[in-house]
Amino acid sequence: MSYPKPFILQRADPHMSKGPDDYYYFTASVPQYDRIELRRAEHIDELPSAPATDIWHAPDSGPYSSLIWAPELHYLFDQWVIYFAAAPNRDIVDGLFQHRMYAVGNKSKNPFATDWEFLGQVDSGIDTFCLDATHFEHNGQSYYVWAQKDNEIPGNSNLYISTLSSPTQLANSPVRLSIPDKPWEQRGFKVNEGPAALIRNGKVMITYSASATDENYCMGLLWADQDADLLDASNWHKSDEPIFTTNYNQEIFGPGHNSFVTDEQGNDLLVYHARNYTEIEGDPLWDPNRHTRIQTVHYDNEGLVELGEAL
Repeated sequence: MSYPKPFILQRADPHMSKGPDDYYYFTASVPQYDRIELRRAEHIDELPSAPATDIWHAPDSGPYSSLIWAPELHYLFDQWVIYFAAAPNRDIVDGLFQHRMYAVGNKSKNPFATDWEFLGQVDSGIDTFCLDATHFEHNGQSYYVWAQKDNEIPGNSNLYISTLSSPTQLANSPVRLSIPDKPWEQRGFKVNEGPAALIRNGKVMITYSASATDENYCMGLLWADQDADLLDASNWHKSDEPIFTTNYNQEIFGPGHNSFVTDEQGNDLLVYHARNYTEIEGDPLWDPNRHTRIQTVHYDNEGLVELGEAL
């Protein structure tokens, strides 16, 4: 299947999934960072033209009233849940925004049929900048993976994992999986963020994004054996080099913050954002032209995700 390039304009941090109702769902950060929108379609190629419904708006004030980032739709604990990050304002304190992690939920079978309920903060027990939560299920456990600042570690954010006892409650203390300790994770900023899980070929794999959100943005890979204790950091391995980077020839700059979805034919797809230029005025976060793109996932001889060039 060939998809438009870009797939959806001005939608960063894209998350696409197939729900238990067999619809494909899509959500992403909107340029205004003021709400969560959701669209769905029976087929992936229908999503760009599907109506985008605003299912939740940030309040006028309060701890989660500004900079709504990276929503992700998941179905867990018998309800729809959208994880997102938000801040009380746009102030930067000690070099960082003030995001924390939150969730909204909907227990209707049709997530458009009833209003969404604010479920509250997902508190990791660490009161620092945090964002980009994702969820996956494996061997009967519900896992939560996110990015968060550790004041004792240089850089903006590291990657953590925990199990969940409810959509907003961690069942154990956070386990740190990765810090931005490689040169390609430190260009512009020291960053590990935007995790996305994929379980294939006997492995649990987590892709993530690194470095500044300009053309330096790129993706790395963590993986563990599917039968390993995923809460033991020593069971995880990390790629020595990025697995997905800027394609200067095709003018696809800063690919990252991805999700995975399986298409109607059973192919695994990478859904990510990128820009088509590098001349950004001011902070890249305020440039709206990170567009959603799609391409097919391949695997190497060891069964690990192999993405090739951004296309």
